[in-house]
Amino acid sequence: MNEWLTPIMWIGGIGAFCGGALALAAYYLSVPEDPRIEQVTNELPGANCGGCGFAGCADYAKALVENKTSPDRCPVASSAAVQAIGALLGKAVVASGRKVALVLCGGCNTEAIRHFSYNGITDCAAAAAIAGGDKACSFGCLGYGSCLRVCPVNCITMVDGVAKIDSSACIGCGKCVAACPRNLIQLVPEEAKIHVLCSSRDKGSVVRKVCGVGCIGCRICVKLSDGAISMDGFLAKVDYTKPPLTNEELVEKCPGKCIRKVG
Repeated sequence: MNEWLTPIMWIGGIGAFCGGALALAAYYLSVPEDPRIEQVTNELPGANCGGCGFAGCADYAKALVENKTSPDRCPVASSAAVQAIGALLGKAVVASGRKVALVLCGGCNTEAIRHFSYNGITDCAAAAAIAGGDKACSFGCLGYGSCLRVCPVNCITMVDGVAKIDSSACIGCGKCVAACPRNLIQLVPEEAKIHVLCSSRDKGSVVRKVCGVGCIGCRICVKLSDGAISMDGFLAKVDYTKPPLTNEELVEKCPGKCIRKVG
């Protein structure tokens, strides 16, 4: 009996000694965590999308408590949550409005010309590397879903060759913005509904040859928008720092059919 009892006792004793040593080390060597980190983490949405620039909500909360960043960097948090975090940290915070992603292109397969057949990897960056992409408009959505694959909430779908974003589900993390090789996706105020869905900087005569819904630089929208739309070369652009456009005459009178009401 002693032949097997003695080794068991030795092993058990060594295990108990090591366990006790680890417990003592954890007690005396532990670094106390600021309780506010957990409180701030609980106020954050828990999306862990990385839109704030940190690895996840817990890392962002730690940086907030250590005063390394500001409470308004989370694109998913509600205004109430941002205000609550500011109160926990003793900071006055002015919460900005919620933003959602928007694809600034309406050139679907029925409107935009493709000048060759691409049979490579289903990825926009890979397609763009082949002669600039198969779409005749060098500014248009290639439609191979690079943005779709990085979306953490699956709110992007491909519709007739163009990415479409469900603004009601979008959390505004910005991952799709970074994924688009043509920089077609922009974060815009959620309340904005009228947009110029074109990114082409070509002259109107060139745009008309490759797309049926592109900006031709006519400037009609500039006259009707009370300063909310301006020209960037040949391209009309909405100034989202101003109150959202509500004049639906812009949609009706756009000869390029690129100004649309979304949502």
